[in-house]
Amino acid sequence: MRILGIETSCDDTGVAIYDNNNGLIVNLLHSQSELHANYGGVVPEIAARSHMCQIIPLIKLALKQISDSGGINSIDAIAYTAGPGFKGSLLIGASVSHALSFSYDIPIIPINHMEGHLLSPILEGQKIHFPFVALLVSGGHTQLIKVNQIGIYELLGNTLDDSAGDAFDKVAKQLGLKYPGGPLLSNLARHGIPGRYNFPKPMKNSLNFSFSGLKTYVFNFIKQQKKDWQTRSDIAYAFESSVVDTLVNKCQQALLLTGVKNLVVAGGVSANFTLRKKMKLMVKKYDSKVFYVNPELCTDNGAMIANVGALRFKERKLSSLQITVYPNWLLTELSVLC
Repeated sequence: MRILGIETSCDDTGVAIYDNNNGLIVNLLHSQSELHANYGGVVPEIAARSHMCQIIPLIKLALKQISDSGGINSIDAIAYTAGPGFKGSLLIGASVSHALSFSYDIPIIPINHMEGHLLSPILEGQKIHFPFVALLVSGGHTQLIKVNQIGIYELLGNTLDDSAGDAFDKVAKQLGLKYPGGPLLSNLARHGIPGRYNFPKPMKNSLNFSFSGLKTYVFNFIKQQKKDWQTRSDIAYAFESSVVDTLVNKCQQALLLTGVKNLVVAGGVSANFTLRKKMKLMVKKYDSKVFYVNPELCTDNGAMIANVGALRFKERKLSSLQITVYPNWLLTELSVLC
């Protein structure tokens, strides 16, 4: 069985092909980072227009790579991101997916973007026993989920304002770094002096997240400091430590509260080296295990959509002329996968 996965929820156009026997056989991605760099963040209209330009060439290239084994005729279903995300961007992927489905009479499967991240370790063949706790941490979301089985998701904690990834990017901008600033801030933090600055760790006694206050605190702090390289490095170090320690602490609370031994960390911020290092030490202390995917699969991509498409293949439906997306689609609204 082969699934064509299409991801257009935000600012990355992803197209992938997943084969049940051979795993991920095609994974293509077009990043829009340069387009949005001058604005310091994603501009929804620009994102949608870029998806419109890139998606057809990427699909053609993906199908060309499997031309020797059947091309489009070997695709058993098309999985596309139906939400959550920017409505304009979602509509580009949904429209193209429905058009292909209708034209070639291929079943179509709407996929929840967050479920794609949540189940991404399965894509690499990692065996995770249910139930497990998942930390979904990215530019748009910071959530703690208890996963009883595929489709049975319990929200343990959610962000009340800025996500961790958004806070990283905004603080990076204040430090004079380009967009997307999260990875650049982390690189700068590696040169910081531990203990020179210490920033608050918000909402210690809750599973919910709030990074807006921390972000504002750091903004004001930066204005009062010199702008030399070492000072900027030390601020980056202190900020990253505060965010990472907060994420690790809340995962620790969630594991203790649920009695679960397995933890999945997914989303763009899960590629952060410091987060992985501290999370590994935490789960070792509690005789638990933590699972990630390779960094190149942490950000938005078509591979994770194709993967969930394969898992939800039995729920497929034939394409119709009605195209619907769900910009605010919650994980708790998904059907149970038997």
